[in-house]
Amino acid sequence: MRHASDRLVAHALSVSWTDLPPGAKRAARNFLHDSIAVGIAGRNAALADAAFGAARIWSGQGGNGLVLGRPGERLTTPNAAFANAYQIHAQEYDCVHEPAVAHPMASVLAVLLAEADRAPVSGADFLAGIVAGVDIVATLGVAVKSPLKFFRPATAGVFGSIGGLSRMRRLSPGVAGNAFGYGLAFASGTMQAHVEGKPALAIQVAGAARSAIEAADLARAGFEGPQGSIDGPFGYFSLFEDEAELEPVLAELGARHRIEEVSWKPFPTGRAAHGAIIALRSLMERDGLTADKLQSFTYRAPPLIHRLVGRRPFAGMSVAYARLCFAWLGAVVLTRGTIDLEDFAPERLSDPELLALAERIVVEIDDNGDPAAFVPAIGTAALVDGTIVSEAVSRQFGSPEWPLSREEHLAKARRCLAFGGRAQAHTGLIDLIERFDELDDVALALASVIE
Repeated sequence: MRHASDRLVAHALSVSWTDLPPGAKRAARNFLHDSIAVGIAGRNAALADAAFGAARIWSGQGGNGLVLGRPGERLTTPNAAFANAYQIHAQEYDCVHEPAVAHPMASVLAVLLAEADRAPVSGADFLAGIVAGVDIVATLGVAVKSPLKFFRPATAGVFGSIGGLSRMRRLSPGVAGNAFGYGLAFASGTMQAHVEGKPALAIQVAGAARSAIEAADLARAGFEGPQGSIDGPFGYFSLFEDEAELEPVLAELGARHRIEEVSWKPFPTGRAAHGAIIALRSLMERDGLTADKLQSFTYRAPPLIHRLVGRRPFAGMSVAYARLCFAWLGAVVLTRGTIDLEDFAPERLSDPELLALAERIVVEIDDNGDPAAFVPAIGTAALVDGTIVSEAVSRQFGSPEWPLSREEHLAKARRCLAFGGRAQAHTGLIDLIERFDELDDVALALASVIE
């Protein structure tokens, strides 16, 4: 019997940068650039210093793993992966594969960066590892037909990260398969952290990245792992998902590359809030909607949207909670026209005017039966003069159907680098990404630009 893990490993090891279609190559460069910039901004995320401090304690005096946005700082490989993954995901600004309901680059990139600091790796192998890793995370996600049960960026992220590392380092199929087995042993990630708006969400992604390094190290040391890690009676799907159809998506491996299906995040919030933000902005621009004119705003959307960002705001809520609270996010948008990294200051979270405005904003569930649907949705504003205006949302800004322009992508990267204190790296990073596949030593070249 050929296990699903064997097929995922075989696919990962077969990814060739040279043979990838132009769209996949462009997407890999784009989301590498985006994720590095977001990770550098994450150096100033809430609790980022505390997460780094813990990782430094765990690292002792050793380590050569670069941490984004922290020039001169080095950690041991597993802990560098932990710190970088936390910083990439902590501000909810990292890219997302919507059908999979997963953030593949947070863990995959963090693992590849950490591993690349151990010994030289070429840019072509690094980029191939990204593509392979994203394929695996997304495959595990899109196979699911039931509502999100565990925190998939962590539970699927560990396997995608192992697959990406296996491709980058060209591990043997046997070693990579054993690493998958230990990925199952380490897999975790609870949605309770999401319900309560706790920073444990980003910590779970960080834990998945660290565990991927440790799983690969154990396999390279000769530890044999469970072979039914994905489809066994106590494997990934039996433990973490209720309903799945794995065979059809396994059959697509190699025929499509999921990196092309990844979406940018134009705003540093939960992806489920993005459609509502765009609807609000459209009403502001088209109909002159302002906070003073608003009586109420209702965003009627699929159940996943309400589950992820339908929570109610309160004074003193945490940053992690606020990023996933559309009522508060919408209030900020109504007063500023947008929302960005600087908006999550403690004084803003307890601003009585924003909180009062947020009470007029709600998310309502529609009858969509797709447990992973973000659209269609509709935002409706009732104005104090009795007028009703609405905006339908059929696609997500930043998605493959409505991608960021080159200018918008670079503007986001510039803002992230400035927020992380590395504004001077903007031009050099653009140039590095464009010639990334020509690099002989990724870690050396990257450090020379961003440090």
